[in-house]
Amino acid sequence: MKRSLRVIGFLALTTIAVWAFRGPGERYFDIARNLDIFTTLFKEVNLYYVDEVDPSKLIRTGIDGMLESLDPYTVYIPEEELEAFSIQTTGEYAGIGALIGVVNKKTVVTNPYLGFPAQRAGIRVGDEFLSVDGIDVQGKPTQDISKLLKGKPETTVVVVVKRTGAREPLRFTLTRQRIKVKNVVYAGLLDKQTGYLKLDEFTPGAGKEVEAVVQSLKQQGATRLLLDLRDNPGGLLNEAVNIANVFLPKGSDIVSTRGKVTDWNKTYRTLNNPTDTEIPIAVLVSGNSASASEIVAGAIQDYDRGLLVGQRTFGKGLVQTTRDLAYNAQLKVTTAKYYIPSGRCIQALDYAHRKSDGSVDKMADSLKTAFRTKGGRTVYDGGGLDPDVKVEVADLAPVTIELVNEGWLFEYATRYCAAKPQPASLRNFRLSDADYAEFVAWIKTQPFDYETEIDKQTEQLVAAAKTDRIYPDLKESLQQLQSKVLATRKDDLQRFKFEIVEQLEKEIAFHYQLQAGQTEVTIERDPVVIAAQQMLRAPEAYRHVLAPKQK
Repeated sequence: MKRSLRVIGFLALTTIAVWAFRGPGERYFDIARNLDIFTTLFKEVNLYYVDEVDPSKLIRTGIDGMLESLDPYTVYIPEEELEAFSIQTTGEYAGIGALIGVVNKKTVVTNPYLGFPAQRAGIRVGDEFLSVDGIDVQGKPTQDISKLLKGKPETTVVVVVKRTGAREPLRFTLTRQRIKVKNVVYAGLLDKQTGYLKLDEFTPGAGKEVEAVVQSLKQQGATRLLLDLRDNPGGLLNEAVNIANVFLPKGSDIVSTRGKVTDWNKTYRTLNNPTDTEIPIAVLVSGNSASASEIVAGAIQDYDRGLLVGQRTFGKGLVQTTRDLAYNAQLKVTTAKYYIPSGRCIQALDYAHRKSDGSVDKMADSLKTAFRTKGGRTVYDGGGLDPDVKVEVADLAPVTIELVNEGWLFEYATRYCAAKPQPASLRNFRLSDADYAEFVAWIKTQPFDYETEIDKQTEQLVAAAKTDRIYPDLKESLQQLQSKVLATRKDDLQRFKFEIVEQLEKEIAFHYQLQAGQTEVTIERDPVVIAAQQMLRAPEAYRHVLAPKQK
């Protein structure tokens, strides 16, 4: 405790001294004054609060609260969390090569990476962890199990799992190796001339992966290309530049960063000769395409190099830099906004001007500024990237969302794949009505429940009515309303059968063949892929969209 107080006091005094040498100024005085207040406040709480306080926890809460008031991307990373942060940003670690998660209170394998120890040894999606190196891990937090699985390369770890359909637990002796998660999770030809690649990450090497895949697809006969960036949250800025470089000439401006520290402002340009500057491209985007994904998509749009197809992107135009702190901690802090080639910043939320309740508004369409692409098309800043070809995708129903989020589809897919062999072609795989009837019968035996927006509003209506004198007169009608709402919900498994079946087929395909299987089973009926293919197969329509609109 005394050490914590000394550290806080030292930081406060050091900061005061630093600012003092910069000369007088109200801003600098406010910083020194508030640091002093914080130090004395912490001391008083520690001395006089009725219960014992954990200084580390208290300070961490204060740090998190302070940074949360800025934006979601400025975060404190203590020493014990650095490894996880490094894995997230680099995609590298030493272990068995498998993601784990909790599904219905069981810790299971959710993704054994293709070509790494777990998958090569035969560990499957859905296998439940029982022990690691003789240590019982049932009921333990996933981070604890993950630590046991990781270690130095070339060391061994013994894993015991329970598999649905197997009579006895299965034992695997695995040799840990350095894991480098792939950025391109699927690539192939949709037809004889249309290449497709799905990019999930922007970790080191992403640019080289995309370059190699594009070259391979062209060698296979591709004369047009779909680059799928949907649901890609981004990653390393320099890899976004490298990927853009695959399609844009050497020396092209891709992104500029501008912030308070002007010495850090920089324009990133392509450094290498491109792989192909002519092949027609459709970039698939969604509301979850963010950051580095938007840099790539924005550069292709601003240079009129290809079409954006799908939904408006997320709108993250902020750049983070990692700064070292004392005691091996780090701060990931937003230091700049980025601007794509047309000069626009696509940041959607203005964190500098929060409302009184702390919420943040998206930029209104009426406040957006018009910019021009290289060819003269009109594009706008703020609110993400608007697709050139918009394809609406219906939101999933509450029943489907709950089935996905609570792991019920995952659980059933595990059971299904344990009982039935993998079909010869996942592109043609479809569940039959009998298959779905079996699923419905199974889910009715499980503790599956969910709440719709109508449920919530009905409950609020009843609660409000109970506070009024006329409630006795309304009671019977309200009870009838609640009964009707409940009866309606009971039919949801049939009402939304089509979308539930589609999600279940995707989960089953993932269990069989991971990301490749999931892509195979959906790609021929994916409305965004279909729309993109139609545009690429119609050169006149493709060129028309890329041409400036006549006034």
